[in-house]
Amino acid sequence: MTDVVQSLQQDVEIHSSSAPPELQVVNMTKIFGSLVALDHVSLHLKPATFHALLGENGAGKSTLVKCIMGFYRPTSGEVLINGQVCTIESPRDAHHYGIGMVYQHFTSVPAMTVAENLVLSRYDSPAVINWKQEKEQLQAFMDTAPFKVPLDMLVGQLAAGQKQKLEILKQLYLKSKILILDEPTSVLTPGEADEVLGLIREQVTDGKLSVLLISHKFREVTAFCDEITVLRKGKFAGTGAVKDLTVAQMAEMMIGEKREPQNVEKVAIPNPVPVLEIKDIHANKDNGVEAVHGVNLTVNSGEIVGIAGISGNGQRELVEVLAGQRPATGGQILVNGEPYSATRAQMFKHRVFVLPEEPLKNACVAHMSVAENLALRTFDRPPQSKGILLIFQAIRNAATNLIGTFKIKTPSPDTPVGNLSGGNVQRTVLARELSADHIKLLIAANPCFGLDFAMVDYIHSQILEARNRGVAVLLVSEDLDELLKLSDRILVISGGQFAYESSIHTADFAAIGHVMAGH
Repeated sequence: MTDVVQSLQQDVEIHSSSAPPELQVVNMTKIFGSLVALDHVSLHLKPATFHALLGENGAGKSTLVKCIMGFYRPTSGEVLINGQVCTIESPRDAHHYGIGMVYQHFTSVPAMTVAENLVLSRYDSPAVINWKQEKEQLQAFMDTAPFKVPLDMLVGQLAAGQKQKLEILKQLYLKSKILILDEPTSVLTPGEADEVLGLIREQVTDGKLSVLLISHKFREVTAFCDEITVLRKGKFAGTGAVKDLTVAQMAEMMIGEKREPQNVEKVAIPNPVPVLEIKDIHANKDNGVEAVHGVNLTVNSGEIVGIAGISGNGQRELVEVLAGQRPATGGQILVNGEPYSATRAQMFKHRVFVLPEEPLKNACVAHMSVAENLALRTFDRPPQSKGILLIFQAIRNAATNLIGTFKIKTPSPDTPVGNLSGGNVQRTVLARELSADHIKLLIAANPCFGLDFAMVDYIHSQILEARNRGVAVLLVSEDLDELLKLSDRILVISGGQFAYESSIHTADFAAIGHVMAGH
């Protein structure tokens, strides 16, 4: 009974106090069967600080925050709030201690208003709601909140930036004092990302919040965070103040070896020629509404053309047309000067290769082996086939070579590709698409989404190497930093049309952000 009273008293103190509590994770271990996902990991989030949690994919970041939030029960270890050991067995328990999480994907109900979603987020929502009273209280909350989102607007009508702000507002409305942010800027323009993180930073600086940020963007870490904790292969790999660390030192903590940021080297391609020509292409969404409205584009040999844009502006449909996954409703595509409709025969003839978004869904067959997936381009040609017969030893030998060359981490070539990590699925697709001879055109769509720093650098180096060999590259990405790093020319797609175009040397970062946001 005494423990319950102390817990209730602590709960009242946390939510009534304006200062955020101290959070400590001590020697936390989490084991799933034979997998040790966390191995005696500790973390210290000081009151009113902005703390980054870094690590490669599979390092244990998600497992750690899920243990803090009560989604998982740790095998051993403790969570301390203001020095007191806490038992957190659910997100409701985490809420009692002032901890809230903003997830990578939106959790609001699109068909409900902002006000309705805010009330729905409460753990004590009444069965019968007095909307007059609720709206008065919500408006009072919104008047003092760092973000402004219209209370009466349907969430489905909000822009991506407003939806992300609403996810954060829900936690502030719940009076969370510690915010765990999981990749909160992945759907935002750079301007929106800086605005959101900047306003949260102000709340931290004013002593109202503590923040634990999971991010794959060093720029965000160096711009907004005070301290970092790094995990590597499920273990604590280091901590420190951001002001005392370089990006190279952070990367070294993460991957276990010293690594300087990659220098982008591009070679001049003599006598470039048009490889891909898109002429007045139209395409529909799945529901029949037009998504691409008469776009025109040329990509030359030895050139990376980047297409920027927030998700949902037609870029997915355009890539699917080019990859043969969606029919165009109008216009014409030429590759090497010839009409092109993305059939298997035409892709082979014109040496067109694709790195699609969500590779496990769009470029692999999950239950088939790594070797079989690596052979999807070549299984019907010698030496991997003879007439209608497949030569499985040749398929396996080719796969073994590619696994070594592209450093695919798999127990064997016979392992189902769906069993691999996201980064190694992407390596498998890279190996298949980039190992062919005489590639003419590479189409890459968000090739680095959700991947760790080391894998991102690897993919970038492969794309640049292809470009320097004279390959024409169309790179579609929602990461503007990636486009500015790799592209020779950049376009912005908004509402299914190109709304901005510039060479990378004269690109206006602010103008690109405004156009991406629909202005």
